[in-house]
Amino acid sequence: MSIDIKTTKIEPRRVTFDNVAEKLGEGKIPSRYQEVMIGVQQEEVFHYRPTWDPEHEIFDADRTAINMQDFDDLVDPRQYYYGTYVIQRSKQQEALEKNFSVVEKRGLLTALDAGLTERITKIIVPFRHAEWGANTNNLFIAAYGFGTPMPIAADFQGMDRLGNAQYITRIGLILSNNDPEILDQAKAEWLDEPMWQPLRKMLEDSFVLKDWFELHLLQNFLLDGILHPLLFQHLEGEVVNNGGAAFAMVTEFFVDWYGEATRWTDHTLKTAAGESAENKALLTEWRDKWLPEVKNAAAPLAEYIFADRSAEVMKQIADKLDTRSGKIGLE
Repeated sequence: MSIDIKTTKIEPRRVTFDNVAEKLGEGKIPSRYQEVMIGVQQEEVFHYRPTWDPEHEIFDADRTAINMQDFDDLVDPRQYYYGTYVIQRSKQQEALEKNFSVVEKRGLLTALDAGLTERITKIIVPFRHAEWGANTNNLFIAAYGFGTPMPIAADFQGMDRLGNAQYITRIGLILSNNDPEILDQAKAEWLDEPMWQPLRKMLEDSFVLKDWFELHLLQNFLLDGILHPLLFQHLEGEVVNNGGAAFAMVTEFFVDWYGEATRWTDHTLKTAAGESAENKALLTEWRDKWLPEVKNAAAPLAEYIFADRSAEVMKQIADKLDTRSGKIGLE
């Protein structure tokens, strides 16, 4: 007696949901990211307009002057949804925790030169308040943005900024042997030290912006594009070159995060600029409006860190931002 075992391949009648197929085309198998991002935004059948903003629906594309045929085109090239985002950040946090443990146990930061310690204390530690501001701005984008990919990515971006602020807090506590007075001092300098006031004003001005896409350009392209290279590339390089290699161990996440976040920022701006000439002109107008103020806000910090080399460092940073502007397609 013989037994023949045969296999039968059953083709699924549908490979995805109708709202996804409408965007991608019938028969195309989407990624998990596409399935959770495409066609989810509610666009009709609202109960009533919000009493605190009766000019708009609770979800309204008119909350930005940028026009898109489909706001779901503003995708995240990293393809982060909750699962992939949490897994990636968990791995990064595990690695960074090990770095912090080594640096703290062996007192590597407290062994730094007094001049380097002072610069870190007066520049890096107060910057945690700027990171909190970036958290607030990105959560505004998440709350009022339209479509699904943009608000979700902005929400993740906001949580990252809160994490950045917490890591900066830990750096300060390591430097002070867990004396919280260093945080009180940093807050006082953020509120009263003259070199911080242009940046503090910039952030407070950004808090009252109503157009969420303009805020995206200001916070995630201009402010980050000037300040993060200044502090976590040029200042970090200065510290490392003067015997402070341990500092790079506790700021590793900031460098990796910035390189990753710029992919999302540049892709969304490029997509919006490529949608229409009107979008491109508006984004260029916003950039030209805010960029001088951002540079002026960063200039006192650069002068404190680099003294007579500050103009050269700021030019290097601005040139890289100009290069990114060109790749995005801005005038």
